[in-house]
Amino acid sequence: MLDPIAEMLTRIRNAQSAGHEKVSIRASKIKYTIAQILEREGFVSRVEKESSEDGRDMVSIWFKYTQVSPTKKVPAISEITRVSKQGCRIYVKHHDVRKVKNGYGISIISTSKGIMTGRDAYRQGLGGEYICKVW
Repeated sequence: MLDPIAEMLTRIRNAQSAGHEKVSIRASKIKYTIAQILEREGFVSRVEKESSEDGRDMVSIWFKYTQVSPTKKVPAISEITRVSKQGCRIYVKHHDVRKVKNGYGISIISTSKGIMTGRDAYRQGLGGEYICKVW
């Protein structure tokens, strides 16, 4: 596991495409904060920190789906993409933070004041590492 955030985003992407109700990932402060942002912005229904049987802390994320027919459900997250990778970090200044999908998505940025959405970082005049974008 070289990049834990990329692994978290991949597990979310794979679990949603398979139609799972929830996914559990190993806990860390940054993963839990990203999951809380996804919950606050309405992309997932619930986030909890739990302990597993072997004593490790886990972050459980429950997905949100829209029922379009009796047999088909569409996930709330259409796409979740890692922007700043381990080999190529991407940093943005506050005036370079752009809207994702014309305001329908969010960007998650790690600033000096903590991890927040791109909209919040722009309002506070903060730049930082561009972690991911979600729509």
